[in-house]
Amino acid sequence: MRDVTVIGAGLAGCEAAWQLAQRGIHVSLWEMKPKKRSPAHVSDDYAELVCSNSLRGDDLTNAVGLLKEEMRRLGSIIMACAEKNRLPAGGALAVDREGFSADVTHAIKTHPNIDTVEEEAVTLPEGRVIVATGPLTEGPMAEVINRLCDGEGLHFFDAVAPIVTLESVDMNLAWFASRYDKGTADYVNCAMDRDEYMSFVQELATAQEAQLHGFDDGGVFEGCMPVEVMARRGIDTLRYGPLKPVGLKDPRTGREPYAVVQLRQDNSEGTLYNIVGFQTHLKFPEQKRVFSMIPALRNAQFVRYGVMHRNTYLDSPKLLDRYYRLKDLPRVSFAGQMTGVEGYVESAASGMLAGIETARELLEQPPVDFPQETAIGALALYISGGSVGDFQPMNINFGIISPLDHRVKGKRNKNAAISQRSLDIIDEIAVKIGGSEVPSAQEGENL
Repeated sequence: MRDVTVIGAGLAGCEAAWQLAQRGIHVSLWEMKPKKRSPAHVSDDYAELVCSNSLRGDDLTNAVGLLKEEMRRLGSIIMACAEKNRLPAGGALAVDREGFSADVTHAIKTHPNIDTVEEEAVTLPEGRVIVATGPLTEGPMAEVINRLCDGEGLHFFDAVAPIVTLESVDMNLAWFASRYDKGTADYVNCAMDRDEYMSFVQELATAQEAQLHGFDDGGVFEGCMPVEVMARRGIDTLRYGPLKPVGLKDPRTGREPYAVVQLRQDNSEGTLYNIVGFQTHLKFPEQKRVFSMIPALRNAQFVRYGVMHRNTYLDSPKLLDRYYRLKDLPRVSFAGQMTGVEGYVESAASGMLAGIETARELLEQPPVDFPQETAIGALALYISGGSVGDFQPMNINFGIISPLDHRVKGKRNKNAAISQRSLDIIDEIAVKIGGSEVPSAQEGENL
């Protein structure tokens, strides 16, 4: 039978469903919203962005920029909707989160090969299944997954940054700019002098945290570390992290500040900005108290405070193959953060690969076998066995992509050459597999 059940309509589930449907496979897409939501979700739409609204760097000398371009060329619905809802963000791809999710939802719900079932899945159906229930999976489905994987599930904690209104930011003490003046001036930069920074870090490191069972500093994934944890790791940790002033000059002094807090646009109207890198699980009153110590945010209006939530992922090298299928039960595939990929783009890419390869199997076509020379292939190969030691969530990076067979001088030049090699391969694959054209951003009304 050419039918697949996809469980979960996040980025990975929607991308998997789209890739299957575009190839003539009938998809039943199960999503528990709007009847039930996880603690991190607020919208009824699919592909909801619950943390940052940024899909990160868009340059081809950046590994995630390469991954996004591969997905564009392979017909990603997630990338098409992201382009339509792009916001100014310098060299990054940031989106209007509500518009983005609404467009993905519309595309999925109106596809003739996709039937949506807005119910919580509590059992594993017969036939081919892609489980993309996300890192907050709980209840009966978590128990099903745990049985499927012989208890090989792990967990870590993920954090969400606060959002403030732009009109409440003191622009006498802040300015618009991008680092090194690269691209357009898309970030609001809030400078701190040495005394302000020292006082801020001291208060941040000792502020009261919300109670969260099982949380400790050692359980935090390095890629989404709470800002208060960074503050406790050393007085200069934040200045070498999200508060680094490098490449920024305060127009009031003409000099590089001691530290800089950056705000990034969060909605298309430009009225809301999130505090970059300020994922946190401090108590809400403490967030207001401590973050208001940033001079430009002394009177800031917080429309959302940061929250912390548990993420669950599998010991994928033991459990999954390069197609994200269970080695011991290949009719079942996984996609998204639960596999151990980390990040919006990586989650969608795992859904894309799982959808494409599942479709080809059902159509009795040979697998694509995305090679390690491509970002999408390197990520799948790492997740399915390329890690060493204790398995940890992984962002895409050039370190897991096959190196060049010749020497190229300079890091940027080398990365650009790796990207070009990958895209040449992807173009050949796209011609071979076909079947997933999506409307362009200019044809957004058809999404």
